[in-house]
Amino acid sequence: MTRSTAALVGATGGAGTTRLAVELGATLARDGREVAVLDADFATEGLARHCSGRIDPDVTSLLTEERPLADGLREHPATADLAGRLELCPARGPFERLARAKTAEAAQRFGDLLGEAASRFDHVLVDAPPVAANQAVAAVTSAERVAVVAPASERGVDALQRTRGRVADVGARVDAVVANRATPDHPLRSADAAVPRGDSSTVADVPASAPEPEATFAPAVAHAAEVALNAELGLEFEESGLFDFDAGELLPDALSE
Repeated sequence: MTRSTAALVGATGGAGTTRLAVELGATLARDGREVAVLDADFATEGLARHCSGRIDPDVTSLLTEERPLADGLREHPATADLAGRLELCPARGPFERLARAKTAEAAQRFGDLLGEAASRFDHVLVDAPPVAANQAVAAVTSAERVAVVAPASERGVDALQRTRGRVADVGARVDAVVANRATPDHPLRSADAAVPRGDSSTVADVPASAPEPEATFAPAVAHAAEVALNAELGLEFEESGLFDFDAGELLPDALSE
């Protein structure tokens, strides 16, 4: 198994990057891997909703106070039921600290933090916002791979093209595209992986892809993890009933030819 890091970049706000980062992390941990998810989307503080207990220090503290990664890691509640380990480094702090964590100096520190995580975990995922802030730039230029998460809609098609340009502008490249909340006839046909909507009844901090995977959701998440990290998982899923629709119809054109 090769260690790897990937920045999951939202093509637009509300693309579902945070939830997908946690799902991918849980799936990788279900396969026995040690995974960390770093929060670079400071404004939404979405990753914090998947943690239990007080979050202090958070990732912005690590960046502004130059504290070690271990201080900001929180074990995901599902880890006890997984073969591997899933730890999160969320953002939650006062506005003034969030602002200081977005400076160019803090962004450089984010790259160092990612490197520190890469030396301790099999895989590191970064939950990154659209490329319009210093920490997002740091994420796409420091990670080994960049995977764009785009809504599987016409809005996602337009946002994907814009994101490709921004990633190229900062000297990085898009390695994979994941169409999120996809239906069989979604328009984002150039995507490398497509993930349907998960069960809306699932508790927010319990991944639908693990430890008791949804048959209609988990295989697509596993494929997205392989695409995002250029990895091969050894997971097995039910052979029938994987989707409420034909699984082949969900594959993007890039994979169905």
